Amino acid sequence: MTDTQHQNTSTQSLGHLQHVSYALNNGVGELILNRAEVHNAFDEVMISKMIAVLSYFAEHQDCKLLVLKANGKNFSAGADLNWMRKQAKMDFDQNLNDAKALAKLMQDLDTFPKPTIALVQGAAFGGALGLICASDIAIATERASFCLSEVKLGLIPAVISPYVARAMGNRASRRYMLTAERFDAQTALKLNVIHEINDDLAAAVQPIITALLANSPQGMAWVKTLLARLEDGVIDQDTIDYTSERIARIRVSDEGQEGLNAFFEKRQPNWHTPTDTQGAL
Repeated sequence: MTDTQHQNTSTQSLGHLQHVSYALNNGVGELILNRAEVHNAFDEVMISKMIAVLSYFAEHQDCKLLVLKANGKNFSAGADLNWMRKQAKMDFDQNLNDAKALAKLMQDLDTFPKPTIALVQGAAFGGALGLICASDIAIATERASFCLSEVKLGLIPAVISPYVARAMGNRASRRYMLTAERFDAQTALKLNVIHEINDDLAAAVQPIITALLANSPQGMAWVKTLLARLEDGVIDQDTIDYTSERIARIRVSDEGQEGLNAFFEKRQPNWHTPTDTQGAL
């Protein structure tokens, strides 16, 4: 089945998509924020559709990695104003269910079983920072700007805070969550919110895509679960036992055996299929 046929099948399985679009080319899945007229602001519909696309690509065997990007001048302005008006009229239980949907989106992106890359242009405010920090790799343009503005509205960046604080650290999070000040791409780079600044996002991401497509899919998935397990920074006997078990387990796995044999036989492993990544984005 071709990528085009997969896309037709996915259209049926995902139903009518509002506010987002998606594509799959040469192993690269794309999840595209598509509300440029409102600066790609989030609402409950957009969140549910993003969750659906993530679920689809997580299970799609032809998707080797995911690129998260946005149409228009801005990556995302954060919460949609009409959505916020609805929230103001909701009771606690309704607000809790609403917040859990956003939390699921962030967790699904954070635990996505394949590498994820966020490409950021323009404004990236509020929840958009959560998406960026929950991605494995992030590249932004020089004029990108970032802000955690929730306290200006009497709110807090609660759902996204685990991902933002993990990326920039607790100390920096205190400053930018408390002041709600904007910061630029250079500051975001220093704070580990992004990894690279480049005004040509499509060109900047190509060597990363090429590198990822050459790697073991299982190996990359296991790296993500390994690092998630090690987030608390504790190195105790449980940590030592866990990491020892992981390397032993992957050495005897099919992909581990294939990778080692390919290395010693001076050939490409069977997951390595040269592709024209220039057509992926």
